Amino acid sequence: CQGDPNWLKPRGVEQRNEGLRWLREDRTPPGGAREEGVVYFADDDNTYSLQLFQEMRSTQKVSVWPVGLVGAMKYESPVVQEGKVVGFHTGWRPSRPFPIDMAGFAVSLRLLLAHADACFDGEAPQGFLESSLLQGLVTVNELEPKAVNCTKVLVWHTRTEKPKLKREEALQAQGLGSDPAVEV
Repeated sequence: CQGDPNWLKPRGVEQRNEGLRWLREDRTPPGGAREEGVVYFADDDNTYSLQLFQEMRSTQKVSVWPVGLVGAMKYESPVVQEGKVVGFHTGWRPSRPFPIDMAGFAVSLRLLLAHADACFDGEAPQGFLESSLLQGLVTVNELEPKAVNCTKVLVWHTRTEKPKLKREEALQAQGLGSDPAVEV
């Protein structure tokens, strides 16, 4: 609907599903053998610790971890007891099947290739995009907690926004702006 805020509908669905299609068509070697690998839906408005990528390398099905500065909270996270995910620390719609942020999970390539119909639902209600994929792959009990049983934050939503350059504009008006030859 025109005038609706852009956050009301899932974004990036077509691109993610196209990536899944490409993996299924182009990453299955001849003879049906399956390639090893992990699929992670990184985003340009996040900040990542390199440790996160080390952690996800051992993903067998779906690995999970906390995400900082998301959902108007300091962090959202799977809740882990005795090495198993038993719930989720989230402030928004905790009843979702997988109340987890896109930055908070990675999927085994083998698992994705074995479930050819698993994809993101572009018609999913707000906040259910992650669940639309994960429900076709695993149960909550099968999630693999990483980041020291989900006690360490290794990815943060830091947002990409247009920089506010009011001081730069004021200096430019005085003829004292930054050197335009300096690439920023």
